Amino acid sequence: MSILRTGDGAGWSRRRFVQGLAAGGAVASAGSWHVASGRTLAGGPAPVLSGTEFRLAIGESPVNFTGRERTAITVNGSLPAPTLRFREGDTVTLRVSNALARAHTSLHWHGLVLPANMDGVPGLSFDGIAPGESYLYRFDVRQAGTYWYHSHSMFQEQAGLYGALIVDPREAAPFRFDREHVVLLSDWTDSDPAALFRRMKKDSSYDNYYQRTVGDFAADVRRLGWSAALADRGAWGRMRMTPTDLSDVNAHTYTYLVNGTTPAGNWTGLVARGEKVLLRFINGSAMTYFDVRIPGLRMTVVAADGQYIHPVTVDEFRIAVAETFDVIVEPAGQEAWTIFAQDSARTGYARGTLAMRAGLAAPVPSLDPRPILSMDDMGHGGMDHGAMDHGKMDHRGHDMPGMVTHPASEHGNPLVDMQTMNPAPKLDDPGIGLRGNGRTVLTYAAMRSLFEDPDGREPGRELELHLTGHMEKFAWSFNGQKFAGADPLRLAYGERLRVVLVNDTMMSHPIHLHGMWSDVEDAHGAFHLRKHTVDMPPGTRRSYRVRADALGRWAYHCHLLYHMEAGMMREVRVDE
Repeated sequence: MSILRTGDGAGWSRRRFVQGLAAGGAVASAGSWHVASGRTLAGGPAPVLSGTEFRLAIGESPVNFTGRERTAITVNGSLPAPTLRFREGDTVTLRVSNALARAHTSLHWHGLVLPANMDGVPGLSFDGIAPGESYLYRFDVRQAGTYWYHSHSMFQEQAGLYGALIVDPREAAPFRFDREHVVLLSDWTDSDPAALFRRMKKDSSYDNYYQRTVGDFAADVRRLGWSAALADRGAWGRMRMTPTDLSDVNAHTYTYLVNGTTPAGNWTGLVARGEKVLLRFINGSAMTYFDVRIPGLRMTVVAADGQYIHPVTVDEFRIAVAETFDVIVEPAGQEAWTIFAQDSARTGYARGTLAMRAGLAAPVPSLDPRPILSMDDMGHGGMDHGAMDHGKMDHRGHDMPGMVTHPASEHGNPLVDMQTMNPAPKLDDPGIGLRGNGRTVLTYAAMRSLFEDPDGREPGRELELHLTGHMEKFAWSFNGQKFAGADPLRLAYGERLRVVLVNDTMMSHPIHLHGMWSDVEDAHGAFHLRKHTVDMPPGTRRSYRVRADALGRWAYHCHLLYHMEAGMMREVRVDE
């Protein structure tokens, strides 16, 4: 018998030939406003559920994305999970049941501000949902925008347990659109996610096929000169790293999906000429940064992480894991356009289509050249990215670039293999592999919230944390301390504080604080951009303000799933 518990308690190229055989071709309905009910097969179009009462059953379903049938963890039999539509101001109730045979499960409503016991993080806000049991989520919806939800139990998110969450605003949006589509990006592996994690612990460079060669060194000598090329190779060698190591897992392991559909399956969203079409982009992947463009269409970005921004028109944007961007496009001049989302390491892509009618397709671009990391990208070079941000962190204790101080817990630490020496905000930097590509690329500096600082107070104190790791050991942490051995970060209820993050690693990290907003500051310390997930490229030092207005125990972590599981997570406690 189900027990209802209430929430007041505690080979890329080879796969390309078969991708889409059993997982593609779904056509989104115009506008996607209807309410869908019933069961859909995993790998098909996700149903849309709206209202204030929801029943969600977490179980297992067969999927086939690569020509081999595998088992996914699904909601109501769907991968992605059903798209949920709330309305701002409503109170919603979600009865979530666990039909898994042996595993506890959970759902976290990413980006929603709600009570701690509704947040869905086992071990912090509740005990998780045991097999055969249910949990009652009930909370007030106090915001609008594009969000998503996913499991916070072990590796279930990687196995398919994620879905879109749209909150319709009480008042009209500050922009007009005629129809909308959700574009949910994700990564799928045929491997058992726990086995994939063990593989990375044993060989973290397994997917990095692109080691530098003698020919590359000769090209560097011609470009830089003998001394500079030799010094560069020596620096990378001393750090026991490679400048081609851009992602831990890529298309050699992953199949990239748009709304649960492979590139060959070609998810299609219908549009009409002359319309303004709102595309709600969500990066629901476990480990993949995507660079997104729609050749032939410019995109006007109107919201970031569910919050309105001053509109900015671009050709391309990088979307970190867990981020969301709302963009408006105006189809004209042709009948079909490719949504092209290549991974940041340039090993593969997700692909969909906007089309005037079903069955149309547009050319798919080639992957961009594979980027190579530089010492400057790691915060060790001479290029002054701080200057790109029109100044340096020069207010109330913010360090000037080149004056970074590392915590004592990093020194002599076998879990820390590098430290940045010259970090800077890099808010104007489009990112590794996107600079100078001839396209207008979105940056954090280009986005600015449509509202002023909602709190208005200057931070009363500052908390600095360093993102640390060891590439070969696949160990990740804050300040060199893994989650299991670190004390909670304690916040006083109602206080306004500044969090400063310094990325000492060669990887990008999307950092997510549960329960509270992260108000990103510009390079001069002024309120700039409200986010729920803050991207931290290598060699960056970025700051944001937090209002500790949510009592309880909260998760704070890198949203690269395997980095979180490997230790880059802290507990935040907000006490009266």
